[in-house]
Amino acid sequence: MNTIAATWKGTGRLVYVAAVFAGLGGLLFGYDTGVISGAQLFLKNDFTLSVFTLEVIVSGVLVGAAFGALIGGRLADLFGRRALLIVTAAIFATGAIVCAAASSTTILIIGRLIVGLGIGLSSGAVPVYISEVSPPAARGWTVSLFQLSITVGILLAYVVDYAFAAIQGWRWMFGLAVVPAAVFALGMLFLPESPRWLARKGHRDAARAVLARIRGSADVEDEMLEIERSIAQAKERGRLSDLLQPSLRSALVVGIGLAVFQQVTGINTVIYYAPLIIQSAGISSASGAILATAGIGIVNVLMTIVSMWLIDRVGRRPLLLTGIAGMVVTLVMLGLAFHMSIQAGWLSSVAVICMMLYVASFAISLGPIFWLLISEIYPLTVRSSAEGLSATFNWVSNLVVSLTFLTLLQAIGPSWTFWLYGLLAIGAWVFSYYLAPETKGRTLEEIEEFWRKNRHDE
Repeated sequence: MNTIAATWKGTGRLVYVAAVFAGLGGLLFGYDTGVISGAQLFLKNDFTLSVFTLEVIVSGVLVGAAFGALIGGRLADLFGRRALLIVTAAIFATGAIVCAAASSTTILIIGRLIVGLGIGLSSGAVPVYISEVSPPAARGWTVSLFQLSITVGILLAYVVDYAFAAIQGWRWMFGLAVVPAAVFALGMLFLPESPRWLARKGHRDAARAVLARIRGSADVEDEMLEIERSIAQAKERGRLSDLLQPSLRSALVVGIGLAVFQQVTGINTVIYYAPLIIQSAGISSASGAILATAGIGIVNVLMTIVSMWLIDRVGRRPLLLTGIAGMVVTLVMLGLAFHMSIQAGWLSSVAVICMMLYVASFAISLGPIFWLLISEIYPLTVRSSAEGLSATFNWVSNLVVSLTFLTLLQAIGPSWTFWLYGLLAIGAWVFSYYLAPETKGRTLEEIEEFWRKNRHDE
């Protein structure tokens, strides 16, 4: 394994290029989830919207994402990671055009469903692609480029929302996603397929050639042998039912558990509804609320960069547990701010600060580490399908939270809503403490062997 780790020093720039361009799938993911936060403030000018209709428009993207994540893993296994990502870029562009041209809420919801399909496909395929082309010593931060790209996409959406707020240009907000979608497609056309997928399909020479190209060294035989041993130990056609085997059941529980906890702790209530939350806390203007939301987006990006710097140094578990603890504290504080009914000006300031700290805590923990772990912990033969299953649970949980947030605010008020998310965050901490493994510094084949031998991480 030392040989593999040492090759990182000679790794060609292609690994960086592949990670960045594949990460554009994350940027589109973030943009299309974040853009609705500002656009929803102006939809009422063209459409008649009830609370439920608005929740459906916001959440329609999640239905498409859940379906995309469910089928994306199998498609990536059948046709390759790279081919699927090129198709995904085209889907993103199509959805953006439909949303921008929508003449009714029905067409807008259809556009959001199409965009969601692209998000679901990218959430399953991008982390797997990046993890399979990256060396072990750098896999943490390269896969975390996906989460960084999501946060950059969200921030970009907030900036675009603010730029077009003065003219209430919600169609421009949706339509500009065509630009990164085109760059994403063009970039993936010139990138290689995953060497692990090629090896699994029997294209050994092609896999070795790609591996030598992305490692910047012709001496890749040790890594090729390890990949082939992993394939030989597994069944030729992996099935999701393989994860029910005693040695892999824990991996299934970890992936699905983190998928659910990442969402039910409330992160996307902030992403989707931050301007509405801020307006309810005392900032009345749409532009002011969007600008404050952009500040939250900046914190999200910066702390994700911090997480990327730390994740291969201190490990996954310490960041995960520290960040979730921060989420618990800030959710309690946010609930208290609304409960105390302090003067509107102070309330808006406290609410924005609490949301910034909450997002910062999420950005170093459940944000990047969930996507990283589900790209690492599953065997090669079912990796894409298993990650797709985890991503499906993630999107279904996201859908439930998004469809119920405004209803909860009306039924029990903001204080109890945020305290409920805080209670679920405590559950996330306990779950992570007892079940989440440490994967820092291990090759994907070593992690697979860890589950196979049913060892317990220290």
